[in-house]
Amino acid sequence: MPKTTAAPAPVHYEVAAANLQAHLYQVTLTIAQPQARQTVSLPVWIPGSYLVREFAKNLQNLQARQGKRAVPLHQGDKHSWVAQCREDAPLVLTYEVYAYDNSVRTAWLDSARGFFNGTSLCLRVHGQEAARHSLYIAPRPATAAWSVATGLAPLKTDKKGFGLYGAAHYDELVDCPVEMGDFWQGQFTACGVAHRFVVAGAAPSFDGERLLADTQKICETAIRFWHGKGKAPFGSYLFMLNAVHDGYGGLEHRNSTALICGRRDLPRVGDKRQSDGYTTLLGLISHEYFHTWNVKRLRPAEFATYDYDQENYTQLLWFFEGFTSYYDDLLLRRAGLIDDATYLKLITKTINQVLQTPGRKVQTVAQASFDAWVKYYRQDENTPNATVSYYTKGSLVALCLDLRLRQEGKTTLDDVMRGLWSRCKAGPMAETDVLAVLEQLAGRSYARDLQQWVHSTDELPLAELLAAHGVAAKSEPAQLAQRLGLRVAENHSVQIKTVLRGGAAEKAGLAPGDEWLGVQVKGQGWRISKLDDVGFYAGSQKQLTAVVARDGRLLELPLQLPLPGNSPAPTKGRSRPATPDNVGLTCTDATATSRWLAGSA
Repeated sequence: MPKTTAAPAPVHYEVAAANLQAHLYQVTLTIAQPQARQTVSLPVWIPGSYLVREFAKNLQNLQARQGKRAVPLHQGDKHSWVAQCREDAPLVLTYEVYAYDNSVRTAWLDSARGFFNGTSLCLRVHGQEAARHSLYIAPRPATAAWSVATGLAPLKTDKKGFGLYGAAHYDELVDCPVEMGDFWQGQFTACGVAHRFVVAGAAPSFDGERLLADTQKICETAIRFWHGKGKAPFGSYLFMLNAVHDGYGGLEHRNSTALICGRRDLPRVGDKRQSDGYTTLLGLISHEYFHTWNVKRLRPAEFATYDYDQENYTQLLWFFEGFTSYYDDLLLRRAGLIDDATYLKLITKTINQVLQTPGRKVQTVAQASFDAWVKYYRQDENTPNATVSYYTKGSLVALCLDLRLRQEGKTTLDDVMRGLWSRCKAGPMAETDVLAVLEQLAGRSYARDLQQWVHSTDELPLAELLAAHGVAAKSEPAQLAQRLGLRVAENHSVQIKTVLRGGAAEKAGLAPGDEWLGVQVKGQGWRISKLDDVGFYAGSQKQLTAVVARDGRLLELPLQLPLPGNSPAPTKGRSRPATPDNVGLTCTDATATSRWLAGSA
């Protein structure tokens, strides 16, 4: 980053928590040398979260002036404005932003905490995106007990972090979110790099020292994965974690990440056990940290320059999200935070999620990447039938590729990732680069493999490849919901959320939104409050009548209960049923499995 001074930059923002109870930020934007007709706009999306979110809907009271003269503003479209200003004087714009989205993607402000991404608060000054930018975070009496955390470079700040920060350009400014509040914080060093961790909303039982120690292991493992004994591509790193009653998610940035988790998933003082929730949190930390390399630097060629005004399409999210999803838990294993059995349990869950998604037969994982803007981020009751997750199937593509490379014995996926980093100079990447590095390191073309696994709806050769590394994939009996082809919610009755394609429930005529009230079996009627009641009252009978409420009417739908299947483990081909049995993984050769999981050649 170019050397900066403590003076405001040519494009300068002042942000103040103006009204905590009304959840309003006050923003002042000063453009030192505006154009005669200066256009400004607010992004419609945030990189890393592929949905047009219309951040401008929260902007209000926009005004402009030069000196004491008010400057007319003309709104050109939903998110941009043109100021009818002169070029000979600084242009000052003031506006408010409503902030009440408690996620990692936008902005939040209340009496306990503030958080914002620059894409939600900072208007982009057209024509000056490459100029230096600065951000002044103003202290206020209402926030006197708060501190500030951000990945931006501090230029002149007080001991709590309020004050002036600098960025080399607009992209850097909006890629460094800001956390404010009376948060817990700690620090550690990983491979010579300073890391800071702040946590908002934790309960008094929170064990911060354990979180720091475990995160340090993750960071050291990731840095060594990419660079061996070399240096990380950032000088410092910041984790910002918001602990809430119920939540999960993360968003990667160039030298920081914003995370959200359920506060019960945090480690607890005096409890040495590792809960499933804490394992999931560590996997999230690992995932977002791995993104520091894989998508923030090594990234789709289509993302070489972000277009903040519209969707940015790529077919490569199966690689950038899917391969990151493969390595997140694998690096937990290599860091010693989970064992082989736990890792295989996590892989089993991923395999079953994909197999229980009929949409895997409809949409390729490359198509799913391209359609993220309208399908993955806009899920509805038909999503499992129409699409496949580029996270889960993408991670299984990485698994298959790693196992195939190891089976052939010339290279590993680890080497391929580092080879791509080198070939693409830690920058824009295309699928042709993946194929080129694969051929270079493996000694053969992998075009046919990627065509089948990424660009077709064929099943992945999981059983075959796992068996070659000491893991047997065997069919296990499916639960009733899976056998019926249903996804439900249970609260005094059974509410049907999704009817999976080709299942018994679809054949019977059940539909999303139905409330399943009871069953009739051999002339007797029974009230049900959970799905397990169906099997309890049906007994050995396979023919029954489902009594459902739909749009105020009671319907009686003949339903045949399917028997637990006996289908084989997943292999190549398209002949799998819509709702296959679960797959269980069993280690048959601990030495071979450990060699793979430990990263040995």
